[in-house]
Amino acid sequence: MTQMQWTEQFELGLGKMDDTHREFVTYYNAVLAAEPEQFLSRLDDFIGHTEGHFEQENRWMEKVNFPGCHRAEHDRVLEVMRDVRNRVERGDAFLGKRLMEELPIWFDNHVSGMDAALAFHLDSIGFNVETGVIAAPAGACGGSSPSACACGTTETDTEKV
Repeated sequence: MTQMQWTEQFELGLGKMDDTHREFVTYYNAVLAAEPEQFLSRLDDFIGHTEGHFEQENRWMEKVNFPGCHRAEHDRVLEVMRDVRNRVERGDAFLGKRLMEELPIWFDNHVSGMDAALAFHLDSIGFNVETGVIAAPAGACGGSSPSACACGTTETDTEKV
């Protein structure tokens, strides 16, 4: 199997999302390069990273009421990864290898489809993935104070996501 290579096609223009996707590729490659006795441990690390990765995107989607089946796809992929992990632990190395063959195809499609749509939406509404705040367009409040403006931030808007 060939290691995944980070390419410009994975760049979506949201630093935190792009960084997390780079890490996904790194964790994937670590599993792929693992010796048989390290495979399960590296797969556990990869699943742990993927859980955090998906939780991050799911929080963003919840914060902006993003529609669609993106979260359900995250849930399905994690379910498959966990199932395969358990089967590998019971000795089914074939399924572990098969998972590693399929993930690059899935990742490419997911990033270029669902994640690209999410990144576009977040950018179009001015959502800051670092702060969890949707920025008001310049001049949208007509110079009034944020507390008197419908587009001002609240305490919950500034929670870290």
